[in-house]
Amino acid sequence: MRPTPTQVFQASTLYGAATLAAALDAGLFGGPAAARRVLLVCNNAAVPETTPPLSAMRGFERIATRFDQVLDWNDTIRPHHPRGWTPQPNDAPVWERMLRSLWGLGDTPVSLVVESVQVSPAKALTTIFAESDVQVYADGLMSYGPTRDRLPQTLGRRLHRFLHLDLVPGLRPLLLSELDVEPVAVPDDAFLRVLSELGEAARSDPALERACADRPTAVLLGQYLAALDILTADEEDELHLRMLRGAVAAGHRSIVFKAHPTAPWGHSRALAEAAAEAGVTLRVLDGPVLAEAVFERCRPQLVVGCFSTALLTAATYYGIPVARTGTELLLERLTPYQNSNRVPVTIVDFLAPELSGPPATTGPRAALGGGRRPAPAEVAALSELVRTVGYCMQSEHHPALRDGAAAWLRANLDDHTRRYFKRRRLTALALPGGGIPPGPRSLRGNPVARRVARTLRARERARR
Repeated sequence: MRPTPTQVFQASTLYGAATLAAALDAGLFGGPAAARRVLLVCNNAAVPETTPPLSAMRGFERIATRFDQVLDWNDTIRPHHPRGWTPQPNDAPVWERMLRSLWGLGDTPVSLVVESVQVSPAKALTTIFAESDVQVYADGLMSYGPTRDRLPQTLGRRLHRFLHLDLVPGLRPLLLSELDVEPVAVPDDAFLRVLSELGEAARSDPALERACADRPTAVLLGQYLAALDILTADEEDELHLRMLRGAVAAGHRSIVFKAHPTAPWGHSRALAEAAAEAGVTLRVLDGPVLAEAVFERCRPQLVVGCFSTALLTAATYYGIPVARTGTELLLERLTPYQNSNRVPVTIVDFLAPELSGPPATTGPRAALGGGRRPAPAEVAALSELVRTVGYCMQSEHHPALRDGAAAWLRANLDDHTRRYFKRRRLTALALPGGGIPPGPRSLRGNPVARRVARTLRARERARR
């Protein structure tokens, strides 16, 4: 008799775990008897001890009912950090034997369902279980951007499906497309049912219930940009203050600030002082509650953020108007140009209206500002932009996109769209909008130029 296979689902956020739960409910992994299902939770925060683990989030216990077993990756590999550790390939068989024994897997076939396959902990798991098939899921806007690193062929051959949320209906993800991995959207209705479960579970959170009792009309979404060294702590505080001032200027008198779940503890008193000075009510939620639970329980009239995935969740799944702030600064600050956050920032900047600007009534920035889904023409325009940015980020992965990118730049590059591109990057790729290519002398120190020169010299010697 063939042994029952084991599916290991790796998750580091409640949003990601909710995505997996929705995919399971929709039957995308077969029926309950198809396999033994293990949920492997990870805490990838810079200092895991300072942030609540996934298992402590409100509603996690409901998500966990979909699985036969819940395991903790941090405890398994302690004292290694989940983001910084991958075993050496020669050590992988030893780790596999150890994990099979520790987790009670025996000799059963193991398949992996992981996030961010190019980095650990997913990279560690695919290294350890070197014979397993791999499916990837994305719980946010990064699914629309290109794969950050070239994946080994041995891993690429094992990838056979990519699951994602349809956050921008009609926009096709670029992630893993260079490997012809087929993207599959998790059904909206299944995801909404899971979010409703999480909202119901959040009833037990006293801080959230107190905040909802104030009938907040605006929710501000904090991020962790300082922790990622994208902004300084002072700049991030100022970004949050801009959100608050913009919401107050728009007439909102009861406001909730929802901190990012993996952001370091502690917030500047500046937000509270600014709210008191403006005479508005401000509630700060930094507990183990998902932003979507705030939308579900409080039903705000506006959600404000920089480039949080929750902005698109609010607009697409709840029909709540959203506004952005700080995206232009982020587009300038993100380094290198290939930074995986670039496409999420680009999408939000393109679709959402600026909080401090006049209300958008026509064009792409009305798409999310009115709480409606983008029209097909708007999605088509965004798709061309994302494919152009994606090519500029990872040109070697997507050579077929070059002609389209060049045509888009010739037709659309102006003072406004220039924010999505770096002149130096366009120059390096010899694309419209770039500068004059560097001369021979300045190319002497360029490793690519040296490699091309060596190849040409070798070919010349072979012909002699």
